[in-house]
Amino acid sequence: IPRLDELKELGVNALEMMPVSQFPGERNWGYDGVYPYAVQNSYGGPDGLKKLVDACHQKGIAVILDVVYNHLGPEGNYFSQFGPYFTKTYCTPWGDAINFDGEWSDGVREYFSENVIHWFRNYHIDGLRCDAIHTVFDNGAVHFWELTHQKVKALEEKLGRSFSLIAESDLNSPKVVKAPEQGGYGFDAQWLDDFHHALYVLLNPSDQQRYYDFGTMEQLVKAYNDGFVHSGEWVKFRKRKHGASSANLPGNKFVVFNQNHDQVGNRADGKRLCMLVDFERVKLASAAILLSPYIPMLFMGEEYGDQSPFYYFVSHSDKDLIKAVQEGRRKEFEAFGFDENIPDPQDENTFKLCKLQWQKKNQGDHNLILNWHKELIRMRKTLAPLKDFQKRNVRAEVINKKAFVLFRHTAGMEESMFCLFNFSDGEINYTVPSIKTSSKILDSKEQQWLSERDNFTPHPNKIERRQTLSLQPASCVVYSST
Repeated sequence: IPRLDELKELGVNALEMMPVSQFPGERNWGYDGVYPYAVQNSYGGPDGLKKLVDACHQKGIAVILDVVYNHLGPEGNYFSQFGPYFTKTYCTPWGDAINFDGEWSDGVREYFSENVIHWFRNYHIDGLRCDAIHTVFDNGAVHFWELTHQKVKALEEKLGRSFSLIAESDLNSPKVVKAPEQGGYGFDAQWLDDFHHALYVLLNPSDQQRYYDFGTMEQLVKAYNDGFVHSGEWVKFRKRKHGASSANLPGNKFVVFNQNHDQVGNRADGKRLCMLVDFERVKLASAAILLSPYIPMLFMGEEYGDQSPFYYFVSHSDKDLIKAVQEGRRKEFEAFGFDENIPDPQDENTFKLCKLQWQKKNQGDHNLILNWHKELIRMRKTLAPLKDFQKRNVRAEVINKKAFVLFRHTAGMEESMFCLFNFSDGEINYTVPSIKTSSKILDSKEQQWLSERDNFTPHPNKIERRQTLSLQPASCVVYSST
């Protein structure tokens, strides 16, 4: 709560929390929850959560909560002793699948779909991010997500306000965000992992083995133009064709990011992006998501380049389970080729190392990157082309395989803009198309955005049609015409 004024000043309008349903022990990512309706006691319990939500709303900040309906945690989970909550028909990577379509599943469906309403009605939560929705298995006539959608719509009508459901989905299917009347699940938006993967590999090519199906500028451009990068092509990781096109979906159906708990915490070293790439590419990364036609999400501390690692942590009491988690993490990283020492998830110090160093946000490069984020968010909130989510008003094109240009405009308005991104270590020439004379409104190579140790030449303040522009290495520059 004491940080809310700082977040509001930054331009943040929503706070998303990892799961808070009661789990064993004092600390956890939240995906080991075993009492879906209870709020974790070591986090402040029900009263603490209500206090936080009220404080956010007083600042004009919405609250989104991560919820898990695809499995329950391994310790303290006694559901099977009370009813047919689980099924052997399906399995998940995290344990028994929940019985949403088998015998005696009506009560199970009711229990979990009402949990959605519970957070909205009793805690005034504004939206839910639903974990791994593709592992909620339901072959019934009315899918669990359709049932949930219907209940949320009924609650909206009753209370006269709207709620959001956001999916984490591995399907690359547009049906996730289509209405049930169109054969969809009815989610308002979904996380766009393809955007992250395509962008990350271009920012940090040395780590391409993590996302070996990505690596070309054409893929990033497709992520801007269409959404899903994998839309029916053969994907090596999956050993099959994967996905369908999302080109017809508006941008506000997708959430994009440079990092999140999974992308950082599932690295052996727990390193954030700012610990893996240089300062110029950190600026490039934030501009890439905040100038996109999608809903941008920042990972905690990303706005000022916090360099605390983010590890996986637990505090189980079952000794066999603790050993299994420790060995499981080690084997998982070995399979990905990581040979570093893996921090012990059970060790309290592993958790303590993850705490943000808020005091650094006003120091040196940390403050510079904080102000860079502020400026990008200000532009996003005030410039008409950046507030337009319609894909017909967005076009990205590749430049020399190492750079791209992103055109943004709004139908019926004179204002248009184009954003140039150079991911290479050298200069790249770009010939401006036949457009009006344009003025520069943002340049990552301007002195105010440079670290003291760097020295670059800023891009020209004005450019004419058909002019050849030399893009500086690892740079982002934005021009606007009216």
